[in-house]
Amino acid sequence: MQVGGRVSAGSRQYYTAAELAELNLPGLSRAKRKINERALDERWALKTDAAGMPLARPRQGRGGGLEYHLQLLPAAARLELVKRGLVGAVATDVDLNAQPAHCRSWAWLEAQSSAVKAEAQKRAAIVASVEAFEAGGLTRSAAIGCAAADAGIATSTIWNWLDLINGVERANRLPHLAPRRKGGGAEAAVDDDAWRFFLSDYLRPERPTLSSCYDRLVRDFAAPRGIEIPHRKTLQRKLEREVDGRVIIAKREGAEALRRTLPPQQRTVAGMHAMELVNIDGHKFDVFVRFADGRIGRPLMIATQDIYSRKILSWRIGETESAVLTRLAFADLFKTYGIPRGCLLDNGRAFASKWITGGAKTRFRFKIKEEEPTGLLIALGVKPHWATPHRGQSKPIERAFRDLCDTIAKHPAFAGAYTGNKPDAKPENYGSKAIPIDVFQAGVERGIAAHNAKQGRRTETARGVSFDAVFEASYQRSPIGRATEEQLRMALLMADETRADRQSGAITLHGNKYWSPEISALAGQKVTIRFDPDDLTLPVHVYDKAGRFLASAGVLAQTGFLDAASAGARARQEREIKKLIRRKEEILDLIDATDLAAMLPAHEDEEPVPMPTVLRPVRHRGQTAAALKHAQADEQPNPSFMDRFSDAVPRLRIVD
Repeated sequence: MQVGGRVSAGSRQYYTAAELAELNLPGLSRAKRKINERALDERWALKTDAAGMPLARPRQGRGGGLEYHLQLLPAAARLELVKRGLVGAVATDVDLNAQPAHCRSWAWLEAQSSAVKAEAQKRAAIVASVEAFEAGGLTRSAAIGCAAADAGIATSTIWNWLDLINGVERANRLPHLAPRRKGGGAEAAVDDDAWRFFLSDYLRPERPTLSSCYDRLVRDFAAPRGIEIPHRKTLQRKLEREVDGRVIIAKREGAEALRRTLPPQQRTVAGMHAMELVNIDGHKFDVFVRFADGRIGRPLMIATQDIYSRKILSWRIGETESAVLTRLAFADLFKTYGIPRGCLLDNGRAFASKWITGGAKTRFRFKIKEEEPTGLLIALGVKPHWATPHRGQSKPIERAFRDLCDTIAKHPAFAGAYTGNKPDAKPENYGSKAIPIDVFQAGVERGIAAHNAKQGRRTETARGVSFDAVFEASYQRSPIGRATEEQLRMALLMADETRADRQSGAITLHGNKYWSPEISALAGQKVTIRFDPDDLTLPVHVYDKAGRFLASAGVLAQTGFLDAASAGARARQEREIKKLIRRKEEILDLIDATDLAAMLPAHEDEEPVPMPTVLRPVRHRGQTAAALKHAQADEQPNPSFMDRFSDAVPRLRIVD
C-alpha cells in the first residue's frame, strides 16, 4: 500500500466478513451474519475506488466468498486497525499497483465482454452530446436535460456518469463509464458423491439430457441418502465451469467429434504437377438402375482423380466395389493419360487387395507375406499412399462426389429413380422408376465431362478456370510415364479359361468370336484370355497355362449373307494365311518325299515267322463255343471221337 510516497510492507488491505467479526472492531458487529447484512445493504460488492477499480474481490481458497477493502469500513474500524499495527496508515485513496490507474482500467475493460464495451461506448457518446450542448451556450443542467431527452433516459443517470469521469482525462473516460455489474453470493455446495454420480450419468455415449440426469440424481441417489441437491442451473454452471468442454464432447459424441474440434489441416499442391499423384475411391449413386440381367439396384462407381488439378480422369461403374472394377479403372487411366507416380487410396478391400497393392510393405489389410504376388500398382512403380479410413477430408475426390450427387443423381433424366441420400429423405416419387444401366452410364459420362469443364473453380490451382484447363496446362510440360501394351494387358483383370476352336483356333466369349492369324496354332488348346468386360468389341489377350502372353485376337463381326466387301475380306484372310504357312514351310526347309525315300535303305525278303514249341489250349464257353464246334465239324469231314463227344456233351440232360 502506497502511503505518502512510501509503501508499507506487510500491510493487509482485504478482509472477509468472518475475519472482521473476529477482530471485534469498533463500528462493526461481532457477528459474521450482521457484517454480511451490512455489506449487502451498503452494496460493498459494487463499490469502486477513485480509479474505478472494485473494492471487493473473490476470496482465494476453499469456500469462496468475498473479501472487502479497508476503504469500505467505518473510520473508527480503520483507526483501530492502524493502532493494532495491522495496516501502515489510514488511507482512503489507495493505489494498489505501481502502474497508473488508467492502465489498470483499460486492462480491466479489455477483459470484459463486447456487451460491456458497447455500453461504455454508448455512455461516452451521450456524455459527448452533453458537452456539445454546453459548447452551444446551454447550462450544464439544460444540456443534460436535452441529452437525456434525446437518449430516452433519466437526467439522474447522466449526472451519475459525469460523477464517474470527474477529473478523468477525456482519453481515459471509456473504462470509467463501463458498467460494473457483479453477481452476488457464492455457489451452493454440491456433495462430492452426488456430483460424481451426476457426471457419470451425463457423460455417456447415449447423450441423456441434463434435465433427466438431474431428476435421476435427486430422485434415485440424493433422496434415499438424505443429500440436499442445489438447483439444476447451479449444477449446469458447475459443469460448464469445472469440466472441459472437450471432455464432454469426447464422452458424449465420441473421438471423431473430438477430432472435429481441431482446425482442418491445410495442405498445398503448389509443388506438384499433373499425374504426379492421383486418388481413387468408390461412390454409390442414390439412383435405382436396371442391370443387364434385369435386377434393380444402386450402381457403384470407382473413379480416379488428379490431385493437382482435381480433374476426374477415369471411372468404371458396376454393382459392388471390387478389385475387378478398381483394376479396370486403373487400366483406363494408364491407357488414356499414363502411369502416375503415386496413388492415394484407403484400405478398403477393393484397393488393399493383393491384386492391386500386393507387395507393398505399408498395406494395412490382410497379412503381408514375402512370397505374395506383386500387385498392379507395385509392378508398375506406382507408390501407394494410404488415407485414413472414413475420413472424407483425406481424399479430395470426396468433394467431387458431393457435386456429382447433385448434378447426376438428381438430374431430370433420372427423375423417379432418385432414392434420397438417407432413409428419412426419400422423395415423394421414390421407387417409381429404374434407369437402364447403359442410359445411366451415358448420363454419368456427360456429368463428369461437365464437372471437369466447369469454369470458375476456386481451388488453389484453378483460380477461376476449369479443372480441364489446369490439367492440360500442367500435363503438357510435366514428365508423364506412358503405359506400354504389356502394361495395359496386365491391368485387365477379367480372365477366363476356354478352349480354342479345334480347327481354326477361334475363341468364343459371350456370343462373340475372336480370331487372329497368330492364334491359329492354338487350335484345340486350353488357353486363358484377359478382356475388358465392359467393352467386348475390344481385342482379347491370350495367355497359355503358365501365364505367358501368346497373342491378341480381334472380334469377328457378323456380316450379311451377300456382303461382297466381307467376302473379299474373307478371301484376303485366306490368302494371307496361305502365305504365312508357305513362309513357315520355307523356314523349316523340309525334304521332298522322293528324296526322303531315296535316303532310306532297301527292304530285304522277310523271313517266315517261327512256330512256337509249346501251345496253350484256348477253350470257348457258351453259345460261342457251340458255334465254333459246329463250324469246326463242318470244316473236318472225319471228326475224331473226342470231337464227337465234346459236341454231344451240351445236349445231355439229367433223367430221373
